[in-house]
Amino acid sequence: MPDCPFNPAAENIADLIYRFGSLQSERWNNTSSLCADYVSSDYIILHMPLTPDAVSMRVHSYYMIPSLFSPLDYNAMEASGILSAFNSPALNNQGKGVLIGLVDTGIDYRSPLFQNPDGTTRIAGIWDQSVPIEEDVLPTGVPDYYPMGGSSYGTEYTREQINEALASDDPLSLVPTQDTIGHGTFLAGLAAGSSIPQEDFTGAAPEAELAVVKLKPAKKYLRDFYLIPSDAPAFQENDIMMGIKYLRMMADRLKKPLVILLAMGSNSGSHIGTSPLSQVTQNYSGFFGIITVIAGGNETGAAHHFYASIPAGTEYEDVEIRVGKEEAERGFVLELWAADADTYTVGFISPSGERISRIPILSNNETRIPFLLESTVITVSYQLIEAGSGSQLVSMRFERPSPGIWTIRVYNTQFLTGEYHMWLPVQGFISDETVFLKPDPSNTITVPGNSRLPITTGAYNHRNNSIYIHSSRGYTSRDYVKPDLAAPGVEILGPSVRISAAFRPGLSSSVAAGTAPAFSRRTGTSAAAAITAGAVANLLSWGIVMGNYPTMSEASIKSYLIRGAARNPSLTYPNKEFGYGTLDLLQTFLRLRE
Repeated sequence: MPDCPFNPAAENIADLIYRFGSLQSERWNNTSSLCADYVSSDYIILHMPLTPDAVSMRVHSYYMIPSLFSPLDYNAMEASGILSAFNSPALNNQGKGVLIGLVDTGIDYRSPLFQNPDGTTRIAGIWDQSVPIEEDVLPTGVPDYYPMGGSSYGTEYTREQINEALASDDPLSLVPTQDTIGHGTFLAGLAAGSSIPQEDFTGAAPEAELAVVKLKPAKKYLRDFYLIPSDAPAFQENDIMMGIKYLRMMADRLKKPLVILLAMGSNSGSHIGTSPLSQVTQNYSGFFGIITVIAGGNETGAAHHFYASIPAGTEYEDVEIRVGKEEAERGFVLELWAADADTYTVGFISPSGERISRIPILSNNETRIPFLLESTVITVSYQLIEAGSGSQLVSMRFERPSPGIWTIRVYNTQFLTGEYHMWLPVQGFISDETVFLKPDPSNTITVPGNSRLPITTGAYNHRNNSIYIHSSRGYTSRDYVKPDLAAPGVEILGPSVRISAAFRPGLSSSVAAGTAPAFSRRTGTSAAAAITAGAVANLLSWGIVMGNYPTMSEASIKSYLIRGAARNPSLTYPNKEFGYGTLDLLQTFLRLRE
C-alpha cells in the first residue's frame, strides 16, 4: 500500500470504491496524485484530489461513488433466553474468548462497563478514523500488521494505550477519542457491557472483548451530492468497509472468533445484496468463526418504499410523492430499480402542473432538467444495466423541489414483468413530510441487511410480544427471508455517553466522575442487533473457545438460532416481520443436543 502524501480524510480529497484488479483500476496505477487503501481481495478505496466529476455517473459507475449511511435508531436479556443460559453452569461462558467488533460512532472507553474488575480495559483496540481533525496533519492510520492490512487515515489506540489512559488523571489527553453521539456506546453496552446488579443491567456477553471503529463523518461533497442535512449523522460506505477490514485484522492478530455488529443503514442500492458493503459482509461471512449481525432498519411506516407492477400493454404509471418544506429548501434523491431485465424511462409533473415529457435513454446519459414555473432542477441518470445487480437503475436528484404533490410518470419501455421498486432516503436523511402517497411497507430492510448470508435482525416488544411498528419488513425482491429473526428492541436500557454534571443537574457524583455509568432507553433494530450479537458471542465461546464445535460458521450459527427461536402458534413462519421467530438463546443451546 503506498504512503499517502496527504490526509485521505480531508474535505478536499475524493473517495472512490473500485473493484480490485478490474480494468478500471488501471487508470490509477500510473497516477502519483492519489493513494489507495486495500479492503479485501475484491475492493480498494482510492483517495484523490476532489474534482467536479468525483460524483458524476457519466464518469463513474453507480457503486464507485460511496453511499451514505445513517445510525438506525433513535428485562430484554431474560426474554432472549440469555439470563437463563447464564444460570446454567455448563452454558455460563458469557462470551469469554470472543471479540465483538463495532463499526459505529465510537465508544466511551472510560465507562466501567467496558473494564475488567481490576480497572483495565476489555477493549482490544479503537480505530478513530476522525483523528487527527486538522486536514494538513498526516495521520498515523493503522500499521500494516499484515501486508495490505493497514489504513492510511485515522489513528489506532491499542489496549496498552487505553490502559495507560485509564490509569492517568486525564485519560483524554492520552487517548483523545470520544463517542459524541452515543450510538456506539449504547450498542457496545448491550452487546458486551459488564453486569451492574444495582441497575439490573448486564450486557449479553459481559466477558467478551471489544474492538471498536469510530467512523469519521461523511465529507461535505458527498453530503451535497446526496442532499443530506448538514446536521444529520452520516457515514461513508468506504469507511464502513475499511472498518470491517480492521476488525477482521484484529481478530486474526488475537486469534479469536469475531462477531461484527453493524447498525448502520441506507436506502441507496438495489436492496438485493449487490452493493460493495453488502459484498464485503457476504464474503467475510464465509470464514469459520466470523459472524456478521446487521440491524434490519426502522423503515416500516416511513413511506419511503414504492412497488408496482405495470400490466402488459399499459404505457405508463404515475407515482406520487408529497414533498415537504425541508426538502423544498434542500432537495432529495430518489432511486428506481427495475426487476430483472425490464427497462423504464421517466417524466415529471410538478405541483403547479408543469410537465416534463419522457426523458429518452442515451448511453451513460445524465440529463439536467430546469423547470420554467418553479426554481426546481431535476437531474436524471440512467444506468441501463447497473453492473452489480444486472438491473436498470434510474437515479433522480431533486434540487429545490416546490412543496406539494410531485408525479413521476414511469414508462415501461421493455416489458418482461413490469415490476420495479423506488426508494426515498432513510429516516434521518429526509423529513417525515416527504413520502410516497401509496407506499409499500414490504422490502424495507435497509442496505446491507438484505445480504443473504449475514444475520439480519428485526425488533419486537418483549413486554407484549408484538413487532416494533417501525421494524423494517422483508422479504427482499429476490425473496431472501429477511429479517432472519427478531430480538427485543423497544425501550431497551443501555449506557449513555459521559455527560458532565454541569450540563445535567442532579447527576450523581459517581456518574459524573465516571465511576458509575449513566443509562438511558432506546428503541429500534440497532438495539435488537446488539443483543443478538452478544448471544452469538456466547455461542462462539461455547463452540469454538471451549472446543465443543470448532468449525462454527455464519450458516451454522444462523441455523441454530432459527431452530431455537420462539414462535407464536397463531403466526405462520417465516414471515415478513419476525422472520423465523424471536431470539431465545437457551432454547438454541438445547437444540444443540439434537
